[in-house]
Amino acid sequence: MRSVCHSGRVFRTEFVKKQKQNFSSRRMTVNSSQSSFLVFSAYFDSGHLKYLFFVIVMSLYFLIITANVLLIVVICVNRSLHEPMYMFLCSLFVNELYGSAGLFPLLLLQILSDVHTVSAPLCFLQIFCVHTYGTAELANLAVMSYDRYLAICFPLQYHTRMSPCKVSMLIVLTWFSSFLVITVLISLSAPLQLCGNIINKVYCDNYSIVKLACSDTTVNNIYGLISTPLVILCPVSLILYTYMRILKICFSGSKQTRQKAVSTCTPHLASLLNFSFGCFFEILQSRFNMNSVPSMLRIFLSLYFLTCQPVFNPLMYGLTLSKISLTCKKLLCRGSSTFIIV
Repeated sequence: MRSVCHSGRVFRTEFVKKQKQNFSSRRMTVNSSQSSFLVFSAYFDSGHLKYLFFVIVMSLYFLIITANVLLIVVICVNRSLHEPMYMFLCSLFVNELYGSAGLFPLLLLQILSDVHTVSAPLCFLQIFCVHTYGTAELANLAVMSYDRYLAICFPLQYHTRMSPCKVSMLIVLTWFSSFLVITVLISLSAPLQLCGNIINKVYCDNYSIVKLACSDTTVNNIYGLISTPLVILCPVSLILYTYMRILKICFSGSKQTRQKAVSTCTPHLASLLNFSFGCFFEILQSRFNMNSVPSMLRIFLSLYFLTCQPVFNPLMYGLTLSKISLTCKKLLCRGSSTFIIV
């Protein structure tokens, strides 16, 4: 009798274990299937105000496209602007258009939508665009600081050291390295098995995806430790070194040298500080709990480097660099006079 009872208890125990395992596997399957669509939890119900937000964001996107395309056309059309500094600026403006295209279309769609979801492939595409934009932006700024360093510290050897071939090589290296680093990053993140589907942001980023993973992320962490110094520390070190040399030349050089340094380096420094501020808050928000910060402010600051930088750069360089501003005025005046004649 005891043996029968014992065997009955064993059978019930085994049955319960199997049921738990089946439930666990079903839950994992559900989680995996849910992960094909990801949810943005940072959006909130704004009622009819969503149409106002849509118009504001759409206007900003239109301004970004207009300003950057105008300056790219001005630099490409005018042979007097076919100099290294303006070629690097053209690369920077192209990057602003690229980064904006990776953010704004999906952002505008989500603002009007009542259900804030995105498919996993589209999310990874946005991650690729956003991360390559940030990497290329910093690399472009580093190359531009190197160009200013040669122009101010070695004015007589500038055209020899910064030849057209070297300019092309630096621009290609900037873009190729950015795409390569982020392609490897995405190839490591895409196969991860996700046990959740909620992203606490209004757009996709790699760190949010890795946090959702229930599979081993050791390789991702190792790659992050290797790629971060390459992507951030190397460009920042180059920028700091070049500006230390420029400051040294300015203090020991003539008044004309100081004026040249101020006129060409001020917009670059302003752009660098603006981008650094946006990236700093984005890193801060990703690593720490920011629930005490109001949601609207948190959303604005998380989007700062993706929305303000693309409009800040063309306005800053277009207004402060005399060659660009004069050429823009001539182009606009010529266009308006042609319109009046027609």
